[in-house]
Order: sequence, then C-alpha cells, then structure tokens
Amino acid sequence: MMRAFNQFISYAFHPLFVPTYGTVFYFLVTPRYSPPEFRLAFILPVAVLTLLIPLFGFLILRQLGVLRSLSWLPAAQRGYPLLIYLTLLLIVVLRVVSKGDSEELYFYFLSMALANATCLLLALSGRVVSLHMAGIGSLLMFLVSLSLHFEKNIVGAISLCTLATGLLATARLYLKAYGRASVLTGWLIGLLSQLILVRFWL
Repeated sequence: MMRAFNQFISYAFHPLFVPTYGTVFYFLVTPRYSPPEFRLAFILPVAVLTLLIPLFGFLILRQLGVLRSLSWLPAAQRGYPLLIYLTLLLIVVLRVVSKGDSEELYFYFLSMALANATCLLLALSGRVVSLHMAGIGSLLMFLVSLSLHFEKNIVGAISLCTLATGLLATARLYLKAYGRASVLTGWLIGLLSQLILVRFWL
C-alpha cells in the first residue's frame, strides 16, 4: 500500500508535469485579463512540447534500449533525455512565451532550462540528482515569487506545494531512487535556478 502511494506521488509530481502545472497556475492567479483562446495558446504548446513529445520520445528510446525507466535514470542514461528536454524548454522560451506577453512565464521557463542544464552537466560528470525534486523546487519558488509579484495571498497553494515537496522527497527516499544528498541537491537546483533569475521580473 505504501509503495503504491509513493509511486503515485512520484508520477503525479513527475518533472514532465511541472511546466504545465506552473503555466496553468500562472493563469489562475494573474490579475491581468486574458481571453480563453490566449491562455490556450500558451498552455497547449507547453503541454505538447514539455509533456507529450518527451513522453513519446521516452517510449521510443526505451524501445531502442537506450532507457529503462521513466521514474529513475542512472547518470549514463541521462545525457540524451536531458539534452532533448533542454532543447524543448529553449523552444518554449524562444517560440511560445515572450517577455512582451508574459515575463513571468518567460523567466519561469528560462529558470527551468538553467536547472535542466545544471542536471545535465552533473550527469555528464557521473553525478545523479533527483529530477523530481528539481522540478518541485522550481515550482515552489515560482509560486512564492508570483505571490510577491502580484501581491496576492496564495498561501494555500504554497502550503500544498510545500506539502507535496515533503511527500515527494519521502517517496523518492522510500522507493530508494536516490539518497538524501541527491534529493536535497536536486531540490536546491530547482529552487535556486528560479531564485537567480527572479530579480529580473519581481
């Protein structure tokens, strides 16, 4: 039962979902009016580029024997997936979002690209960090930044994301996917990548 719950948490907060989660939440809290078609023009390409394409790419790489699992990858198998995902994030930054339309989302994705590049460099050096924790750390810092930027009380959402962070860290440790150092390092990479660039829009 506990194993099934921890696996559910790991999939619910998989790093592939984080870009879409952040984009949807941004449109829920922004005080700026935008018609539904405008929001869809952001959310749909983000979901396709950062969720559907990587998912199908993973299935292809697994069929080719390059990858074994979606929930955990050793350092030797992380190079191609992280490089592909970094490319997709940069496509979102350059083609989907812009500082003119939404500087918040622009720097959100740029920060995620920075976190992804950091994880890629670590993987190439043989070190493994939790990509799940990097994703949730990035999302948590983005929510805090949105609250300060829009001067809006979203303590409930921040509290839920903090709870999810604890549950996800526990799940990754329980499933023995990573050690404590890898979990903490991944979370700090996600958190700090947002913090480094937040000064450009906050």
